[in-house]
Amino acid sequence: MKAFRNPGNIHSPLAAYTHQIEVSGNTRWLVLSGQLGKDEKGFVPTDPMKQIEIAIDNIAKNLHAANMNMEDLVKVVFYLVGDIDSARRREVIAKAFNGHEPCMTMLYVTALADSAYKVEIDAWACADIE
Repeated sequence: MKAFRNPGNIHSPLAAYTHQIEVSGNTRWLVLSGQLGKDEKGFVPTDPMKQIEIAIDNIAKNLHAANMNMEDLVKVVFYLVGDIDSARRREVIAKAFNGHEPCMTMLYVTALADSAYKVEIDAWACADIE
């Protein structure tokens, strides 16, 4: 079971995320390696927003393969390179997560594994064992 909470004694979330998620009960965990903005054919767009969309789609495909869905995400870490418009980024992420607000961390880094990559996303998910 997952309990999503934003304690009243700290600031409100700055975007569509939750400050804490308590996981209890009989659950199974899925930990994903960093997902890149690279599609199944190996294409990497130059637009970082498209890379975010593809990386999130790769997360969704991983979740599906484990019989989970986006609502099972509890922690997401974004690694971003370069100047990425924050308002547009929030819009793309909110649309992809469709109201789901996992715990989230966003880091700007100097580089990723290849200079073509502007986005990498780590994710953790958990689901109740049926």
